[in-house]
Amino acid sequence: MPTSRVRTPKDLQLRELDHVDRRLLELLRDDARMTNQALSNTLGIAPSTCLARMKALRQAGVIRRFTIDVDPQALGQGIEALISVRLRPGARQQMASFGETLKKVPEITQYFFVGGVDDFLIHVTARDIDHIRQFVLEHLSANPIVATTQTSLVFDHVAGPATL
Repeated sequence: MPTSRVRTPKDLQLRELDHVDRRLLELLRDDARMTNQALSNTLGIAPSTCLARMKALRQAGVIRRFTIDVDPQALGQGIEALISVRLRPGARQQMASFGETLKKVPEITQYFFVGGVDDFLIHVTARDIDHIRQFVLEHLSANPIVATTQTSLVFDHVAGPATL
């Protein structure tokens, strides 16, 4: 078996990820708590090589963070919604500050700055429909730079396996 050299962030930026890097990312996507020993065993590489590859992937920004997926219902958040937001044409220069304010709102699980008709797509979790209504009124409709919103209730949220 050929030895695998440690790849630097510069290496990762210059060429595509190889099959071992991609498999490592798949394993971590499925279970970010896998130990280095379990990862290296599954990949068929030395633990030191696995650790070096993971470090290189993190330094290159390929791995941005490790996270958990919490069921919102377990936290009393029984409903989810996606809210499209369009800002007023004269307020386009305030998009960055609007995005910063969204980061501080506890109901928001994630948001996207998007191109197209709308400017933002916001994913929220809430106790019930009244909580979502109150969220829209307080955090969006009351904001003078918001032109329109459109709320879509989420019936099911399924994360698919991203192709690596």
